[in-house]
Amino acid sequence: MARGMLLWLADADALPEVSLQRYLAWLTPGELARHGRFVREQRKRQFVAGRVLLRMALAPLLRVPPQQVLLEERSSQAPRLLTPAPGGSAPGFSISHSGRWVACAVGEHAVGLDIEVRDPARDLAALAKQAFDADEMARWQQMQRWDDAARIEGFYRLWSEKEARIKLGLAIGGHCVAVPHQELSVVLCSAVPLASVPQPVLVGLP
Repeated sequence: MARGMLLWLADADALPEVSLQRYLAWLTPGELARHGRFVREQRKRQFVAGRVLLRMALAPLLRVPPQQVLLEERSSQAPRLLTPAPGGSAPGFSISHSGRWVACAVGEHAVGLDIEVRDPARDLAALAKQAFDADEMARWQQMQRWDDAARIEGFYRLWSEKEARIKLGLAIGGHCVAVPHQELSVVLCSAVPLASVPQPVLVGLP
C-alpha cells in the first residue's frame, strides 16, 4: 500500500512578484530555459510556483533545503529528480496546474495527479469529442441524464482521471481516487492502492 501520500495546493496568483523573481534562482538551467519559452505571464507564474511547491514537498524527504532539490527538465515529460534520496528509494511525484492553482503530490510510489477548475461555461461536449476515447465517450453520454451540477462534476472527474493516468504512464488500470475540493476536480492515480485519500493542504509561497 502507498502510505504517506502528500497533496499540496498553492495559489500562484497570490505569489508576490518579488518572491517570484527570488524563486527563479532555485531553477536549473533547463527549467529556466523552459520558463523563458512561455509567452503568457500566467503560465510563467504557474511554472515557477509548481516547481517551488514540488521542491518544498520533496525537501524533507530528501533531507536537503528546498532550493537544493535538483530537477532535470525533460521534453514532454515530468522532470527527473537528480537529488539522491536517503536509502536509495526515490519518492514518486506529480505536478499539475489549472487557473490560479498549482498542485503537487509526493509519495512512496509513482503517482499521477491532475487538477482542473470546474468551469460550467466551457463547451464540455466539444471538449469530450476532442479528448475522450470511445469508452470515455460512452461514460460521458450516460451523464447526459444527470442534472447540470452532477454532469459538470462528472465530466471533470472523467477528464482529470484521464490526465492523471497519462502522467502515471497507464492507459488503463491503476488505482484512481477523486479528492474533494470546492473549486477543483482533483484526481490521484497510483500503480498501487492508496492507504487513504490524502487531504489537500493549502500552502503559502512567501
